[in-house]
Amino acid sequence: MIHGTSTQPGVSADVRQQVLELRRRHSFREVAMLAGLPLGTVKAICSRAGVFRDNPAHRALFSLPPIRESSQTLPAVPELPPKERVTGDAELDAVLWLQAVINTGDAALIDKAMEAATRIKTPLKTLEDRYAAFLQATNPGNPFAGLATVGFGDLKGLAKKAIERNCRQNEARARFGDALFDPTPAELFCTETLAGLERSGALHDFDCNQVATRFKDRPELMPQTLADCLHELRFWSDLYRLREAVCRHGGDPPPEATARDWFVFGMLAEIRPRTKVESVAVLRFMGEENRMGAREADAILMNLVGGA
Repeated sequence: MIHGTSTQPGVSADVRQQVLELRRRHSFREVAMLAGLPLGTVKAICSRAGVFRDNPAHRALFSLPPIRESSQTLPAVPELPPKERVTGDAELDAVLWLQAVINTGDAALIDKAMEAATRIKTPLKTLEDRYAAFLQATNPGNPFAGLATVGFGDLKGLAKKAIERNCRQNEARARFGDALFDPTPAELFCTETLAGLERSGALHDFDCNQVATRFKDRPELMPQTLADCLHELRFWSDLYRLREAVCRHGGDPPPEATARDWFVFGMLAEIRPRTKVESVAVLRFMGEENRMGAREADAILMNLVGGA
């Protein structure tokens, strides 16, 4: 057992390294007990090493470009979609037209559409049933014909999604200009780091151990805290949401970026939380991103329960 003060000038390099390795998986008190050191010494070693502080180089790489004021002319206000005879049922065609207006994403046109919707007297659920009957009659034998009626009458929900999509499109233009679909520095880092690795399995994934080895060989760009992990995970989510808003089928990430995303997600089970606030932030992220059902979830929760 090693004894000393909080400054502990006589602690060897090997012991300091042991403390840092233990701290990655244990609380300060647990490290002090396992290493046989005073709690103050353990905290001092970790603080001076700096490895449990947010990594600024990592944050810089995994960040979206800043929003820039554009000198380009703002997009013109979209024209009202033409009214078309689709079903021959005046009320159904009116709802379909209102949906087209809402899908423009223009707030002013959406307001007009929602005001016009109040003048439809038949309950929207009744109209949804009529539309389902129309689709089944015009697509006999097609078991998927009725899927188009899901949410048919939820104009408020449709409006909310359209406005959000329009906001993301504007943000994408402000951040990336015409370079939205160009590889980002973060994506290039991932593809270069995993270059030469073979993919296998039903999902053609990379071997997770090889992925971890490659990324850990670049410690200068590793997340050092749970906050770093969340910062990067949100970067990947935000990047592909912006791309998807502009091109719904053009926002798929390269496999190397997906591998990085899941590698960093797994780090949430390895890096100890510094505070309860950091633990709560991880829990909120997992709920917001629907990752509570991930295979790593149990290990992450056990890591958070251990405390700081």
